[in-house]
Amino acid sequence: MKTKIFSKKLLVTLSIVLIAVMALVVAGCTNNKTDEPTTTESVQTTEKPSVIHKGEGKNAFVFIVTDADGNNTHFMIKSDKETVGEALMELGLISGEEGQYGLYVKTVNGITLDYDKDKMYWAFYEENNYANQGVDQTPITEGGVYTFKAEK
Repeated sequence: MKTKIFSKKLLVTLSIVLIAVMALVVAGCTNNKTDEPTTTESVQTTEKPSVIHKGEGKNAFVFIVTDADGNNTHFMIKSDKETVGEALMELGLISGEEGQYGLYVKTVNGITLDYDKDKMYWAFYEENNYANQGVDQTPITEGGVYTFKAEK
């Protein structure tokens, strides 16, 4: 008789534990809030980066600076200058020295890179493609996107 009562209590206890575990599993599946993204769509952000407006003039373009840590700074540049280099130098956003191929940019947005010391340099991009000419020779395209990236 004692064995029958013990078996019933054990069965009831196991049933309650099983129901509790199932409830926790169901709750965990429906409350899928984790710090890790679950799809590539979660990784993409709809938040627009803040944009710093610089200069005045008839020519407008976007200028992006990507530092050595991969951080981006976005500018909306307006200028009456004809080339990207002239506009950025006039606003104090780039500086460098003249070389045999034109302006060798060493400082962008206050960040100086020295290839001899850290093996890094400023790479110039036009519309996400490595530029075919130097910044001082690149004519401003209305609404164009120009980028300097710190690269090794």
